[in-house]
Amino acid sequence: MSQFPHRAKALFDRVFPERQIYHRSGGTVRYVSLKPSHQALMALAGVGIAGWCAYATVNVAMRGQVMSAQETEVDRMEAKYQRWLKEARARESAAEAQLKERTVAFEKATQEFERRHETLKMLLDYAGGSAISAAARPIERDGARLLMQASIEEAEPRQSRDWAEPAYRVQSVGFRARVDRLKQEQTAFLTVAEEAAVERSEQIRGVLRMTGVGFNRLTGDDSAEMGGPLVPLDLSGVLGEGEVDPAFQRRVQQVAARVEEARRLEGIANATPLAPPVGVQYRETSGYGARIDPFTGRAAFHGGLDMAAFERAPVVSTSPGTVTFAGVKSGYGNVVEVDHGHGFKTRYGHLRDIQVKAGERVAIGQRLGSMGSTGRSTGTHLHYEVWFRGKHYDPINFLRAGRHVHEQG
Repeated sequence: MSQFPHRAKALFDRVFPERQIYHRSGGTVRYVSLKPSHQALMALAGVGIAGWCAYATVNVAMRGQVMSAQETEVDRMEAKYQRWLKEARARESAAEAQLKERTVAFEKATQEFERRHETLKMLLDYAGGSAISAAARPIERDGARLLMQASIEEAEPRQSRDWAEPAYRVQSVGFRARVDRLKQEQTAFLTVAEEAAVERSEQIRGVLRMTGVGFNRLTGDDSAEMGGPLVPLDLSGVLGEGEVDPAFQRRVQQVAARVEEARRLEGIANATPLAPPVGVQYRETSGYGARIDPFTGRAAFHGGLDMAAFERAPVVSTSPGTVTFAGVKSGYGNVVEVDHGHGFKTRYGHLRDIQVKAGERVAIGQRLGSMGSTGRSTGTHLHYEVWFRGKHYDPINFLRAGRHVHEQG
């Protein structure tokens, strides 16, 4: 162990002996002496530089591999994120397309139901009020309202449909279920409106048949085989062309035809003289048809109904109309004639006085004059006639039909 320094120094001297470097230039010789310590320092520096270069080279190589691996991972993650982004955008596009489709469907359904609503509103306005309660709606007659009695024997009985069990059921949910439910309600509304209009028409027909005037003559339809009435209601502006379900269009037109028929019959009923022509209690003294003439004692035709009460008893109009004659007429004495429209006219004879004038518009129940005995008369009474299209009819039938009508305030 004691010899190690000597051996080390001997090794050092062999490896790094003192060296001299000669340099000749321009005939001059120079030399540089390199001491062993200097050589050792230079060798150590060279080894350090070589080691640093090796370390740097290995470090760069290793870092390159790490960076390459990191770049590969980054690329893989980027590709993954790009795929997720594409999937998200695809889902977003699908959701936007679905939302747009549903929005278009919703707008289309909304527009359709707006048109349906306007159509039903127009039909309701055309019917003159709530079609559902039309069967109980009174006939407007210039301030006096006449409500048809439901138990008219001549009216054909009609069975109402049972809507407790619908013919179809909806299994849909959500928006489609609400749409289907609204369609069911609209269909039910149209059905109830049609039922009410038909019932109304049948009630009026029952009353009109009691008057004894041919129903075809009353309605102006001399050929009963020609079909239904003309429907002037124009729904094309609301329904559009091909924008609403054709079945709904046909259904509305069908109900409109029923409503128009009821309106037309109501117009006839409003013009039909059904009220009593005397405003107080009276008695019938001579009927319509063949009788023994009180002046000649021979058989003669009596074209009206004689009704007696007290002198100056009020004689009133039996239906709204316009006075066409007010004055004296041979055989009738003081007489008033009223045109009620739809072919109906009434005549009131033997009046003591006249309280209206020609051209005046009169309401049902309005006083025309006072009961008297002017003209060809044997005593105080009213001679009352009912005419339709130039032909007189038995007034008693109109009075009997009027008994099925209740006066409302």
